[in-house]
Amino acid sequence: MRKLKTTAADMVAAARARITEYETPDLIALVDDPNVVIVDIRDVRERQRSGYIPGAFHAPRGMLEFWVDPDSPYFKEVFGQDKTYVLHCASGWRSALSAATLNDMGFEVAHLREGFSTWEAQGGPVGKDQAS
Repeated sequence: MRKLKTTAADMVAAARARITEYETPDLIALVDDPNVVIVDIRDVRERQRSGYIPGAFHAPRGMLEFWVDPDSPYFKEVFGQDKTYVLHCASGWRSALSAATLNDMGFEVAHLREGFSTWEAQGGPVGKDQAS
């Protein structure tokens, strides 16, 4: 087995040391705040399987940097607003790495520390799409 110089867990720990993290109850309290944009970076299949935070903007992780960059042909207007942005994934690893990357780009963003995994259990609202 190949030994890595840096593990994924090490990368997440380094990212978490330099980004803003929200605990689940704190973000639940802000879910209806019009000045907060919650951004779900999970795969569409995860959202279909587990549900989603109502009102969250879905931006798949693979497109996130391009959607945030106003010079990109893929820029999304939702990221051009003067608001607080909070990313989330399932467990907080992908969102930590993504938040660090966006902060490096100059786009201020935080993330949900424990991800969606604790959201419903801690009283957060969850949307589910109707099966077709």
